[in-house]
Amino acid sequence: MASPKIASLSWGQMKVQGSTSTYKDCKVWPGGSRAWDWRETGTEHSPGVQPADVKEVAEKGVQTLVIGRGMSEALKVPPSTVEYLEKQGIDVRILQTEQAVKEYNALVTQGVRVGGVFHSTC
Repeated sequence: MASPKIASLSWGQMKVQGSTSTYKDCKVWPGGSRAWDWRETGTEHSPGVQPADVKEVAEKGVQTLVIGRGMSEALKVPPSTVEYLEKQGIDVRILQTEQAVKEYNALVTQGVRVGGVFHSTC
């Protein structure tokens, strides 16, 4: 099953192919997507994306996981999160969200089993 492309991105709004929802922050993986609700794991801009935030996507069998840090890169990604993914053999790409979406969509086009977590505001 292929990963869905990010169809559109603007401040505070993301659309994913195959979904009728508009997301503020989202998680995507081969075959699906959903809203990324930071309250589930107590995530804040700092210390940032926790291993618990990426666990669901990592468990979908992705080869690469792209993390979008926000339009102004306000969202941090601590070393513990990168280490968690690398220990599972997952390539991690951490980028400003507009660049992250471009990278993610390029990987989808290349047929990579890619997942992502994206923050669409600051």
